Amino acid sequence: MKENYNHMKILDKLIIKDFLKTYFFVVLMLIMIVLVLDFTEKNDAFIRNNVPAKHILVYLGNYGLYLNNLLTPITVFISVIFITSKMAGRTEIIAILSSGTSFVRMLWPFFIAASMIGVASFLLNGWVLPGATAGVTEFKSRWLEEDKFYTQQNIHIKVAPDLYAYISRYYTSGNTGYNFTLEQIRDGELLAKLSADRIVWDTAINSWSAKNWRMRVLTDEGEEYTVGETMDTLLSITPNDFDLPSNHHETLKLPELSRLIHVLEDRGADNVNYYKIEKYVRFMSPFAAIILTFIGVIVSSRKTRGGSGFQIALGFLLAFIYIIMFLLSRTFAEAGTTYPILSIWLPNIVFALTGLLLYKTVPR
Repeated sequence: MKENYNHMKILDKLIIKDFLKTYFFVVLMLIMIVLVLDFTEKNDAFIRNNVPAKHILVYLGNYGLYLNNLLTPITVFISVIFITSKMAGRTEIIAILSSGTSFVRMLWPFFIAASMIGVASFLLNGWVLPGATAGVTEFKSRWLEEDKFYTQQNIHIKVAPDLYAYISRYYTSGNTGYNFTLEQIRDGELLAKLSADRIVWDTAINSWSAKNWRMRVLTDEGEEYTVGETMDTLLSITPNDFDLPSNHHETLKLPELSRLIHVLEDRGADNVNYYKIEKYVRFMSPFAAIILTFIGVIVSSRKTRGGSGFQIALGFLLAFIYIIMFLLSRTFAEAGTTYPILSIWLPNIVFALTGLLLYKTVPR
């Protein structure tokens, strides 16, 4: 018994080592292929815009980190299937199970390696990848895209406990918002309302200036109504709250993301759901490595006459299906589904149940 235990410890180390080595090799190869294709596609733009080589190398490094996160489901699955099918082809799995070791026990080293990848993925997603994503976005905006200005419409913001602001249309080009209203509401009752044709950010005093404003104040005696051409207003928002890229939620580290979610919830911002979904995704993604590892070992643990080619092709197919399900579930969550966290976790739930079904039905 003790000898068998020692043999399993040695085998555990070998499986973990082979798994991680294969994973890093597959990751590196796929990333290099995509980076070469991306460089070839953008090379004309690099030459046309005289992009410094240093900036290109930094961009490729940041983009490589982004690809690593995107390709993790595929690389984990392919690595598992390659290792397991190779063991099955050499009848090593038959020997392990014939020695009295259970299939669940044989899964331990695979789960340990997958957990290591999952933890690394969580740390990358939470603290490293956001900076890389911000670098990719900044590089594309500076060197590859024509100058363009962001325009936002129908903005609702809670600027204080009883104050609510609305802007019909905001242009970042001049830091100007049109059809502005600021309402003071307490216990569902309107106390005061400021309306203006537009508000402009005054860089000299770092505050907003309302143009062609109307002020309506409700009192016990009646209503006070005043008008004017210009009024300086102190709001707890700045142009930085509007001049944001569409993927801003992906460029924040996990602590920054959590803090911003609280701020946006206090403001009653319409886009807070995007930031919540991003946080859900970062906690959900690491579990994909463990779930796909479980399925990969099951579907490739049988020895086949055709070798491991079929299993690897199956691995690509299942990993592709997982990514498609993830993208669709995220789209549904961002569209405003009632339970966004359930939508985000749906691919993991479906594949976990699939793995359990395969475990019960597939001969090993």
